[in-house]
Amino acid sequence: MSLVTTQPEHKHGAAVAEPMLSVAAVARRLGIAPATLRTWDRRYGLGPTDHTTGRHRRYGAQDIARLEMMQRALLRGASPSEAARYALTSTLPDQRVTVVTPVESPELLAITGGDVDEDHDELSGTGGRVLSLPGASRRARGLGRAALAMDAVSVQCLLADAIAEDGVLSVWNTMIRPVLTAIAQRWRHSGEGVEVEHLFSQCVTAAFSAAAVGTPVPVNPRPVLLACVPEEQHTLPLHALTTALAQRGVGSLMLGAALPAEALSAAVRRIAPAAVFLWAQLPRYADSSLLGQLPRTRQRIRLFVGGPGWSPGKLPAHAEPLDSLSAAVDRISYVLLGRES
Repeated sequence: MSLVTTQPEHKHGAAVAEPMLSVAAVARRLGIAPATLRTWDRRYGLGPTDHTTGRHRRYGAQDIARLEMMQRALLRGASPSEAARYALTSTLPDQRVTVVTPVESPELLAITGGDVDEDHDELSGTGGRVLSLPGASRRARGLGRAALAMDAVSVQCLLADAIAEDGVLSVWNTMIRPVLTAIAQRWRHSGEGVEVEHLFSQCVTAAFSAAAVGTPVPVNPRPVLLACVPEEQHTLPLHALTTALAQRGVGSLMLGAALPAEALSAAVRRIAPAAVFLWAQLPRYADSSLLGQLPRTRQRIRLFVGGPGWSPGKLPAHAEPLDSLSAAVDRISYVLLGRES
């Protein structure tokens, strides 16, 4: 059940004390290590205000509300010192505070990976160390914390806000790709994080799908066919591309991962797309002979390839390499619509 705490009330003339929580109980409720709470108290002054219980320091509702404000600021990419300053100086919305469990209020789940502030004091939580994101933006670091905590709601909220403000491709390049790279590095070094990658990928896909809602009606009568080459599993770039194209008014069909060559050829014959875009993340899957096997149709089909797996020197003359998703959106929009933006 939720623990609801209020200002002291009077019942039959006697004051009813506000429920108080121990360090361990608050740590469990917020999903962080007790050591992190003690560090926040010692370094930033975000500790319990009750000092009347001897050695046992107790947190009240106001204390917990400020800790939650700090967590939200960390999630948005603030450093620990900035988040603490925000939590200490902000006015709480109401004297009556409700503290709920993470299941009931997923947006308040802890960012368990911790952070390293300007003084290099590592705050580690139950999720282990933070993702390695050198040079990344604050938003990317906040996204990394939420991903490592497997806080799907916060990941999707951060992505939705960023996409609305900066656009799909900017978020892909500055937030999503760095976090994906950091998760992959974590797996290579420790063998951990597969579950984080799966959840994060699902959240990214959902965010792109949401961003595609309300996009213009496609102008091109024949769609762009997007697919991974056979055996290639990396589909997130295609989700980003199809969403960015939709926002330009370019309609596409995305066939996803590991499409067999025979199925790709059958789709080309059936759809007669205006263009085909094939993604290869890994060189071992980028078989250029596949490009010469695509069937010809009565109407010309433009062929584009993208992804780091392709070697431009091995491509047939009719296959045009595009070195980034931004280049792909601009080039495909220009070829199909005669405009780049």
